[in-house]
Amino acid sequence: MAASENKRTRRTPQERAAGVDERIAKLNQAIKELVSKKESVVAEYDAKITATQDRIKSLEEKKAEILAPKPPRKTKKQKIQQIVNLAMKNGMSVEEIAGQLHVEVED
Repeated sequence: MAASENKRTRRTPQERAAGVDERIAKLNQAIKELVSKKESVVAEYDAKITATQDRIKSLEEKKAEILAPKPPRKTKKQKIQQIVNLAMKNGMSVEEIAGQLHVEVED
């Protein structure tokens, strides 16, 4: 009798299969958790990538603006000269231009 008390009880094949199924379920749950964690990390990196790409676009626009500068401003003298030239092209003489401006021209 003492020998029978020390013996381990044998599990049936169904019990052993159930134990394996439990371990499989735990591993599947671990896989699901890892996948969800991976997706969240991928989403974070995607957001960082898009933010960096937007920054690159703004820098490229700034570079294009630097390489294509605005035309230089005209000085007051250049503006006046342009107006006089346009008036002369339209057939006005220097005296007529001076008359319109109420200025006397000295020869």
